[in-house]
Amino acid sequence: MQSSHQPFAITSSRVVTPEGVFAAAVLVENGKIVGVSRNAKPPEHYYIEDVGNLVVMPGLVDTHVHINEPGRTEWEGFETATKAAAAGGITTLVDMPLNSSPVTTTVDAFRKKLDAAEGKLFVDCGFHAGLIPGNAHEIQPLIDAGVLGVKAFLAHSGIDEFPNATETDLRMAMPIIAKSGLPLLVHAELAAPIPGHEVRNPQSYHSYLSSRPRAWEQNAIALMTGLCAEFTCRTHIVHLSSADAVASLSHARQSGLPLTVETCPHYLFFSSEEIEDGDTRFKCAPPIREAGNRERLWEALRYGVIGFIVSDHSPCPPEMKLPDSGDFQNAWGGIASLQLGLSIIWTEAQGRGFSYANIIDWMSHRPAKLCGLEGRKGALAVGYDADIVVWNPEEEFVVSPSNMYHRHKVTPYEGKTLRGKVKKSFLRGTKVYEDGSFASPPTGQTILRKQSM
Repeated sequence: MQSSHQPFAITSSRVVTPEGVFAAAVLVENGKIVGVSRNAKPPEHYYIEDVGNLVVMPGLVDTHVHINEPGRTEWEGFETATKAAAAGGITTLVDMPLNSSPVTTTVDAFRKKLDAAEGKLFVDCGFHAGLIPGNAHEIQPLIDAGVLGVKAFLAHSGIDEFPNATETDLRMAMPIIAKSGLPLLVHAELAAPIPGHEVRNPQSYHSYLSSRPRAWEQNAIALMTGLCAEFTCRTHIVHLSSADAVASLSHARQSGLPLTVETCPHYLFFSSEEIEDGDTRFKCAPPIREAGNRERLWEALRYGVIGFIVSDHSPCPPEMKLPDSGDFQNAWGGIASLQLGLSIIWTEAQGRGFSYANIIDWMSHRPAKLCGLEGRKGALAVGYDADIVVWNPEEEFVVSPSNMYHRHKVTPYEGKTLRGKVKKSFLRGTKVYEDGSFASPPTGQTILRKQSM
């Protein structure tokens, strides 16, 4: 694997920069990009890695990943998650405060998280803190310790250690978060009774879909929009699934509120009509909705109402998906797709007229900015970390457990043909992945907002 110590250049006829796509050499010294030289020969003392016609882009930044270590490493751990990330062209992850144990809601738990990550990272990794009832006094110490954001659920998270925050909890914490400038990331579903809804067949996907209606998302977003305006707190809606909320989100953004929105590959690739009863690989929350809803999410991306695409990688041991009973009501809700995001989105985006620049904006530049990493991550530009993905947008492959690197191979993408294959990933100038091989030892670092621990 190429070392970060020797100056080198990656050359290609398709280098994607903020100025456009052209033949160029990306010049790297000491882990940083020192130049993007268009149609010019690199200096003689540079090692040259010519990748021909492969696309060269900034590494992706995924700000919504459940790594689960410590405490639930049998679900997923730092080593397996970051290997999968590197193989998917993701060079920076931000870990969610659950489903690890302990959950990251205190500084002591955060220290345990950092200790667990030591020596296991194949890509760089930052961390979000958690807001739960009764821990508002922990938020400032966690901010001081270096977290990149604060995550809250408005509905049950799936584990009892991380109960949902109430409006009272939000009102206590948002002034603190607003003062810090960090984002508050919100699982925006407000559970409420559903008149006439009855689960007669737990294997029915339609019944599961009906159990988490679009109104839950709309009501939660209405609450958060109001609180965002009241406290001027950066508010980020995670994994939007309901396109019915797009109009109100657009209005909020047009009014100048610091409100941002993400969605996930599974909401942009699948539709409820194709999900067979009992196939609990597809269970997630909020649920995957209809094909028409999916197309409206793509339009919201086109017009900038949705600005981010992240994985919400949430794996579990296969038995927790209850494959034998196919019980959607009780199976674990979460989709494993960390390694596949670039390929999934390119497969769908290129037929809708989107470009490499759109992919970078949704999956690299904006996520980096969300977490305060602008100027360091998310672009092939002078002064940025030399985090680079090299991929073939024309190459197709079939998703198989044999080519997956996350701990458990259960995924609804199994058997799907995707377009766009990652060939190499570089982290701060070091080649960390190439065609199934990984750097040794791992060279990823933890990212702290302030080096105060």
